[in-house]
Amino acid sequence: MKRVTINTNYVGLVFKNGEFKRVLKTGNHWLWFGEKVILYDLSKDYYFTNSELDGLLQHNEFTNLIDLILVGDNELVLVYQNGNFKSVLTAGRHVIWKALSINEFVKVNTDSIEIDQAINKNLLDKAPLLNFIRAYKIESFEKGLLFIDGKFDSVLDAGNYVYWKNSTMIQVLKADTRQLTMEIIGQEILTKDKAQLRLNFSVQYKVEDIIKALLENKDFEKQLYITIQLALRECIGLMTFDELMEGKEKIAEMVMSTTIENASALGVKLVNCGVKDIVLPGDVKEIMNQVLVAEKRAQANIITRREETASTRSLLNTAKLMEDNAMLYKLKEMEYVEKIAEKINTISLSGSGQIVDQLKQIFVK
Repeated sequence: MKRVTINTNYVGLVFKNGEFKRVLKTGNHWLWFGEKVILYDLSKDYYFTNSELDGLLQHNEFTNLIDLILVGDNELVLVYQNGNFKSVLTAGRHVIWKALSINEFVKVNTDSIEIDQAINKNLLDKAPLLNFIRAYKIESFEKGLLFIDGKFDSVLDAGNYVYWKNSTMIQVLKADTRQLTMEIIGQEILTKDKAQLRLNFSVQYKVEDIIKALLENKDFEKQLYITIQLALRECIGLMTFDELMEGKEKIAEMVMSTTIENASALGVKLVNCGVKDIVLPGDVKEIMNQVLVAEKRAQANIITRREETASTRSLLNTAKLMEDNAMLYKLKEMEYVEKIAEKINTISLSGSGQIVDQLKQIFVK
């Protein structure tokens, strides 16, 4: 005989020749000849093979110690111990000791993709359950389309969406509903008079109908780009180079009016558009600079001639006034003498005593 001790929170299963005999609980026990005991920690889960479990389930002593959970292929079982979520059980037979805690089991069917509202959503973010769900997030500035097994199902607004993982195929397409910008750069275009230029164009737009944008059209952004590009080439082709340079704002108006219906068919609303840059080839740029310089020179000559004419007219009027008024003539003469005197640093006088009389003759009538 052999004496064994079973500690608290442990249980012993006694076997003889591979056959289960009895259960040993906390305390001291004697084993008979040929018997052996296997100890199990009641706080841990153990896996029994099907043959072992079949034999053990024949004895009430064993079945009274455990909870036996049967999980189908299309099911999951959520395990709660003492009111707290612990783990998820998949298809098969599972044994959980019930001596140390109060066990609760929630069985869910995963044939449907929808998750029962009774399941706490906070559990869906925890690792044991996270492996069995599919999660999709639609931001506040987005909208989404839900496809189930390749078929369109519904429009998804902002929020978090979770579904069971199963054989059903789920796809979610999303689109940004904020105002977006599209840049059409480096467009080599010929004007009506065959002048070649490179143009950069900018478009602001918003996705208004997500079904048209994502379901009825493929790559709606690429299609919008091509639509704007073709409209831009068409509008530039109707204008001469001079018309283009004088009225760049007309290009935006023409492009907007030409593409607004096509954009609506793509589920897009055009908000604004405009020309950012017009880049001229080197030779054209040189010619334009020469024209600009010539125009500015001509303007400068006109202004110079206008000022000269005005100055001459003023001198003529002054001369007429002085001719009619001797005093005014004398004042003008003294004004010029004063200006001359301001530039004289020293005066050297030579001559006889008549010099004073000569000065008087200059300044006194």
